[in-house]
Formats: sequence, C-alpha cells, structure tokens
Amino acid sequence: MKTLLIPICLTLLAVSACAGDPATDLAAKLGAIQQDGASLVRLKMEVRNSSKFTLQLQIKQRRTGSTTELVYQVLWPKERAGEAVLLRKTGDQATGAIFIPPSTVRTLGSSQMKEALLGSDLSYADAVENFFLWKQQVIVGTEIVNRVSCEILESKPGNGQRSIYASVRTWVDRRRDVPLRVEKYLASGQVVRRIDTTRVVANDKKQSVPANLTVSDLRQGSVTELDGASVKHGVSFSDSEFTPAGFMQAIPARSAAK
Repeated sequence: MKTLLIPICLTLLAVSACAGDPATDLAAKLGAIQQDGASLVRLKMEVRNSSKFTLQLQIKQRRTGSTTELVYQVLWPKERAGEAVLLRKTGDQATGAIFIPPSTVRTLGSSQMKEALLGSDLSYADAVENFFLWKQQVIVGTEIVNRVSCEILESKPGNGQRSIYASVRTWVDRRRDVPLRVEKYLASGQVVRRIDTTRVVANDKKQSVPANLTVSDLRQGSVTELDGASVKHGVSFSDSEFTPAGFMQAIPARSAAK
C-alpha cells in the first residue's frame, strides 16, 4: 500500500534504546512516516485462504502522534459494497465498529483486536497499531532481504503499552528507510505474521514507501496480497465520517467500478 512489509546468522549489535541512539532514531523516523496526518487510500486486497476473494477498498486515515482513526470501506464487489470497519486508537486503548449495510452495526472492543480485518490475514491490531512508537526499540542484527542489506529493528511494548504481540522485528532498507519485511511474535517466540514488501514507490510526498505487500498468516498457511492503487495526503475529513452514522450516509453505489 502507498501509505503504507532463511534464517541467516544475526549479528547482535546490543544497542540500548535510550533517546538519541540509532534504534530509537530509526523507529522515530519510521513512526513519523506512518503517523502522517490525514490521507485517502485506494487498495486492492486479494485474500487466499479457505474462502478466496478480492476486495477493492477505500481507506480514510487520520493519524497523529497520540490518536489513530481509520475507516476501511468496501467499494467492490457490489454484494459487499458499503461494508465498513472503523478503528480508533487513543493512547493504549483500541476500539472500533463494523458496519454491514443497510443498518447493522457491531462494536469492537480492545479484546477483539486480534480478529481478522474483513476476513483477511491482517488483524484489526495490524491496521491500527504503530509499533514504531513502542518504548523498547533495539537493533539486533543485519540480514539480506531480496538482495538488499537490511538492519533488523526489534520493537517491544513498554510498561503500560498493550498489544496482541510480544515483539515485532522489522527488516529496514537503510538506503531508503523502507521496511522490506516485518515479523510479529507471540510471547512464546512463535512468529504469527510475516509481511513482505514486494514493490516500493515514491508517494505524493516524495518518500519511498511500500506499495505492494504480501501478508502471511504462518499458523494458518494463508496469504493476503495488498496492492496500493493511490494515496492522497492532506485530505480534510469531517468527524462524522469516522462514526457508524457516517458509514450509513456514505454507502458507495452498488455499481461501483471494478
């Protein structure tokens, strides 16, 4: 997406995550790119699990240092047009709602953030969480990914920060400061999800960002492909667009283009 991801011996760098060190600086830079204000994204999501399907989505985002608001809305296929998911994270609290046209609304609590986003291999937490803002950031090694030398940044929640994951590792191409791979781990050390970047482009801010991603659920053996079509920054949204009532007023036409 434009706003928006074997084993070779790791070289432990043992860098502490105090202010101003390489790990903290890298995490802060990547976190700032993600928390980049208001934007509108068009995206194709191809899910290849037990029920194969493709969705075309519109994503409205408002991201600041302390708050994230997202609306994923289905544009196509026509039988799912208007279906939407609202996600909101303020501080450490994540909540949301699911809207099924014409009027069904189901709320989401923080305990449900591990559930699948629109039936894909992404969880709600994957969409709304910015792990680069976690308090513990350490560079743990280097590795080649797709013929590119990457630094491996390990992120862990600090005291008072909650997540469905115990840690996240990001393989960062330092020439462009782009994540080429992300792995998310449980407390047991099991890798739950792997997100590989398959295409990098320059966005409308002239920043290098992932445009196409492959999301793998390593427990289920399923895959979701994300293909970013467009992104526009500096968009103005009304507060009502981030409410279930706003969903009902913005149901796309059932004949939305493929």
